[in-house]
Amino acid sequence: MDAYGDSPVLNPNLIYNNPEKWRIGREILERYTGAAPEALQKQILLTNFQYYLDRFEGMADDVVTTRGSAMMARHSAKLGVSIINFSVGSPVAALIIEVLATADPKSVLFLGMCGGLHRSLQIGDFVLPTAAIRDEGASTHFMPPQVPALPTFKVQKFVSQIIVERGFDYRTGVVHTTDYRFWEFDEGFKQQLYDERALGIDMETATLFSVGFASKVPIGALLLVSDLPLRKDGIKTKDSARAVFREFTDRHIEIGIQSMSEIAERGEHIRHYRW
Repeated sequence: MDAYGDSPVLNPNLIYNNPEKWRIGREILERYTGAAPEALQKQILLTNFQYYLDRFEGMADDVVTTRGSAMMARHSAKLGVSIINFSVGSPVAALIIEVLATADPKSVLFLGMCGGLHRSLQIGDFVLPTAAIRDEGASTHFMPPQVPALPTFKVQKFVSQIIVERGFDYRTGVVHTTDYRFWEFDEGFKQQLYDERALGIDMETATLFSVGFASKVPIGALLLVSDLPLRKDGIKTKDSARAVFREFTDRHIEIGIQSMSEIAERGEHIRHYRW
């Protein structure tokens, strides 16, 4: 059948092909975020940090806050953007993307932080991932292991345009997503990272890309290098994390808001295949 047609989806468990799962997904989205699918804007930012929601609140005079049982969200009709703090880790990243499918978002951008692995990276640099290594368990429930974790190209393309327009630089490459939190003390794991030549490491990006692909949610990511864990004394601490927030996160959230606010008018149309 034609890839753009109404051919049946092979996996009946995927949320967009299962009416009962779709109904429950809508309820989960509202229960966890305090916002029903129709209350969300069509452009959505995802973050792990309350500070980003606080900064968002000052970006428009019509911001509405919703609180659910697990997450907080803020919404601005003037900006055309909602932002959700979904917490940390791959399982909840998979959940938020899958239930966001019921809101039919036009574009989603993850504003995350990553550890910089390449020797050229510095704290405060931007990484626009072109792919992510799926070294986490959540994405295997949605896509076979041989399927690469890729962002929606047109989202990444528009974000890169905004970064350049604002006079900043960025790096592209592969990031390693893991559910292994204290890997910094595992020499074997660190050697694996050297062998892979990944640019950065985080805990959500591959999951978001994989589940976004499976659930037909256009998804990109703009990562901020928050630490340099392969270097001596490079592991993130409480004090160094505070310094990152103080010096670099404002430009991160500002680029994210502008990207999602303007992508509907200036970005290229995003079209999904039907399999």
